[in-house]
Amino acid sequence: MPSRKPKPVALWSLYPALHEDVSVLLAEDGLVFDFHENDDDNDYINEYDTNVMGRFTCRNRGCRSNGWSSRVIPITIRMYPGARYNARVYHQHCRNCDSLSKPRLTDSYAERVAYRLKKWNGIDMEPPQYNGKSKGPHEESLCEGCKNGHCIQSKRGYRG
Repeated sequence: MPSRKPKPVALWSLYPALHEDVSVLLAEDGLVFDFHENDDDNDYINEYDTNVMGRFTCRNRGCRSNGWSSRVIPITIRMYPGARYNARVYHQHCRNCDSLSKPRLTDSYAERVAYRLKKWNGIDMEPPQYNGKSKGPHEESLCEGCKNGHCIQSKRGYRG
């Protein structure tokens, strides 16, 4: 009987289901983009690292973690030819058991993605604001964005 290899754990995810939210914000300025689901494609025109907010739930059923919120979930936004985009959202590890978790995102995702696409298309606007402050330090050792060089917390001189 062949042995089963464990499925590789994803270090990041795309969120095509949130495209409609991004589209609504882009339409305010007359922009129309399609979601580009092939993240292996390296023919992007622009790339930008920023962060969004959300909540993680530990996937390890044996873990006692109740989950955690984060105001620093790294994302890499990419714009492709033909008015297409995507945004890679990096996962985080549970502090209690080290299991990797995918976040549930807030509206900050659509706001950040739409803002960046508008900026790349020459629309002058103020950056979206986050309300509230982080309740704890960002732990680089638990953040896949930090490990992959895409987290704003691990980059010097980040200004938003």
